[in-house]
Amino acid sequence: QVQLHESGGGMVQAGDTLRRSCTISGFNLDNYAMGWFRQAPGKEREGVSTIDFSDGSKTYYSRSVKGRFTISRDNARNIIYLQMNSLQVEDTAVYTCAAALSPFYPENLAAHEYEYWGQGTQITVSS
Repeated sequence: QVQLHESGGGMVQAGDTLRRSCTISGFNLDNYAMGWFRQAPGKEREGVSTIDFSDGSKTYYSRSVKGRFTISRDNARNIIYLQMNSLQVEDTAVYTCAAALSPFYPENLAAHEYEYWGQGTQITVSS
């Protein structure tokens, strides 16, 4: 019953901008911390960004995307977003959203703390 569905993937050029969305059903978004994760070919999954479950004022980013990506949430609509600016070839990956009831260390962007996951969508950035 709990489902997380990411918006469709896409192919863009370096320097372009994309906004990903994740729609959640089966639980109230305001009770969960949310995060975006990604996995590039030949690389381990990494945390991209997380956002707290209250007013969304606490956000965390990986070093590689900080300053370029922005996470946000719309609790009323049960949607989270990932605004991706100045995309680089290195950003090419499968992007997946996830939900956690009470992560111990949200700043660590740790995938194991997240209980519910979307299917993931491919984002390809070309030079």
